[in-house]
Formats: sequence, C-alpha cells, structure tokens
Amino acid sequence: MTIRTKQFQLLTDAELAWELMTDVFTPDECNGPAAPFFEYALASSWQDKTYLRLNRFWLDGDKPVGFLFYEDDPNRLHFVLRPGYEALAGEMIDYGARAFPAFGEPRELMLNQGQKALIEAAEARGYRAVDQEEYKVFNFRAGQLSRPLPTGYRFVDPGRVDPLKAARCMWEGFNEGRGPFTGWEIPGTGPHELYQSVLGASSAPSPHATYERNVVIADEAGDYVCFAGMWWVEKNKLAYLEPLCTVPEHRHKGLAAAALSQHDWLLRPLGARIMTGGVSDFYRRIGYRDAIMTLHFAKEPENALCDFGFPGTDLSRD
Repeated sequence: MTIRTKQFQLLTDAELAWELMTDVFTPDECNGPAAPFFEYALASSWQDKTYLRLNRFWLDGDKPVGFLFYEDDPNRLHFVLRPGYEALAGEMIDYGARAFPAFGEPRELMLNQGQKALIEAAEARGYRAVDQEEYKVFNFRAGQLSRPLPTGYRFVDPGRVDPLKAARCMWEGFNEGRGPFTGWEIPGTGPHELYQSVLGASSAPSPHATYERNVVIADEAGDYVCFAGMWWVEKNKLAYLEPLCTVPEHRHKGLAAAALSQHDWLLRPLGARIMTGGVSDFYRRIGYRDAIMTLHFAKEPENALCDFGFPGTDLSRD
C-alpha cells in the first residue's frame, strides 16, 4: 500500500468524508459512524470549528481509507476505517494523541464495539473502556412502527414548513427553562442562523441533507410542537434521525412516536433498512430492538476503570 495523509479542509472535504463513510457503512457501524453523523455536526452552529483542520484522512491513491475526526468536542475522537486497512489503526490513534489538544482532560477515543482493530490498538497503547452508550437502532425488516397521531395534531406538509416556526420548536424543544423564544437567545445567534441549522437555508447548506424528509407536527393553533429531522441515505438504505425534539408542554402524548411512525410509513417503500435512534429507553418502548454500543476509551487511573464485559475487550485491572 502507498498511503498518504491529508488534513481536513472545511470548504472542500465534506464530500470526501461522505464518500468514505457511505462506502464502509454497515448497520452495526463496525467500520465507524454513519455519514450524517459528521456532516450534521459540520453544518451545526454548536460544533467548535476551531480545530477542524486537525481532522485527518488516510488515502490509498485517491481513495479515502481512514478518517479521524471530532463531532463537537475536539477531545473526543471518532474513527472510520475501511476494511482491509486495519494496519493503519495504531497510526491513526497515535496521530490523534499528539495532534489534538487535551484541555487538561483525559482524551477519549469513541469506538463502536465492532471496531476491533482500533480497540486492540487502543488497548495496546494503554487505553481502557471507561464508559459506554447504547444507541438504539430500528430494523425495518424486523418490525413496523405504527403509533397513531394524537387527536388535535397534524403533520405539516414538508414543502410548506415555516422556518421560523421550526426554529421556535427547536429552541423550546432543546432549551427548556431558558426562557421564551425571541430569536436572539444565543449570543450571536438569531432566527436566521437557527433557520440555517434546522432547515439548511444558508449559502452553504449540508450537501447531503434531505430536508424534504423531515416530519413536523403542528397543534390546533398551527404552532410546531414536534420536529423529527431525517437524513435519507439512499446508498445505504439508511434513515438517519437527527434531530428529534418535542416542545415540553406537548410531551408524553405520543407525538415523537407518531413522527417516527410517519418516517416508517414514508421510507419503508423506498427500501429503508435501518433507522437510527438515541440512548433513551423511549426508543425501546416504541419498537426499536437493535442497538449499537459505543465505548469511551481513555487513559484513566486504575480506580476509574469499569468492567463492562464486552467480548474481545480486556477491561480487567492490572
């Protein structure tokens, strides 16, 4: 192999990341996160863009075979590795250890349970699993979501979504207790940037976002009370849910379950195989049955280690 590296460039390399991540995607994400995981962060105002230049590709000729990046926190690193290039695992970890600032905190390597080569390389360098997150996944072949829309609510035509109403729904859904929406809640962030983040109405929207697939629910007054964003990745038959929120006073009525059921109804005819979820038990309750385990690896003091008992991962204390 003749391998070269390339630093990530914000204005030109989103497509290169998308190419690799869709090429190697598997339902259990054993080669790394799904492509929208990185691009959604890249297009979001909450991501710290300061250190994006430290993200790195590994290429075999012009073909991307490895990608190291962060989502929101530069001290939490994610890895994508093409099958057949497992020998790069140690080099990728070593680069992350020396290139990214640690800010005085233990650096974390965010590895899915199936990323065996990277886990082995991390353990060989003194990293141990110190935390875990179980992300629920819905398999279209194993069931169907069929929760009804509660009385008094309606689905909004995706082609007629009001961006400011959507921004209000997002603000109230994710910022409970921080006051009413006026458009300038976040310093330097007004309705226009919220519109960009929610619906991609900017000069450079996410190139692969499928805003027309979003499901929005309105109440009788016409206010938006539930927002379920959807990234439909045709190549992978993947329905990537991001973001999902419900306005607090409309929670516990079945709106989010109805929104995901609507996604099922709309995407199943397109051949959808997998729909992502989150860590909440809510997803189990409505019919999600599979899960992806993400492990947090860090170099921690001995008494901070936890034995989660994952097959093939030595979490015993020295």
